[in-house]
Amino acid sequence: MTAKSRRPTSLVKTYAILVLFLALKAGGNSAMAWGMKHVSEKMSMDPTLYIRAMLNPYVAIGVAALILALLTRMALLSVADLSFVLPVTAIGYVISVFIGKVFLHEAVSHQRWLGAVLIFAGAILVGATPSNTTPNSPEDRASK
Repeated sequence: MTAKSRRPTSLVKTYAILVLFLALKAGGNSAMAWGMKHVSEKMSMDPTLYIRAMLNPYVAIGVAALILALLTRMALLSVADLSFVLPVTAIGYVISVFIGKVFLHEAVSHQRWLGAVLIFAGAILVGATPSNTTPNSPEDRASK
């Protein structure tokens, strides 16, 4: 099997990991925001308040999802270049603005929507560039 015939599989794998990362990041941030809005005390320098907040099920789910998102980002960086990963994962910010507006009923100004659209456009631009994924095997490295 040549490196070129493996490339589509590698590309599918990269985008599958990307989608998983985006779902975990947006879901984790949203769950944490929901949970923190329902914590009775406001956060301060007292560490016990943070421990009590983390016992909120939504906050705990958010923390767990964000830990998994970090591990997923590590996996993504093992198969794709940093110059691709960071801009494309910025789509998560756009997803978060949408979730904040629709599900958390946050007020989102026109400036925030414009910022989200610009982030999305930048991510599309980076995602449309030719793929330079990190070679996995010595054979793949030799063909680059």
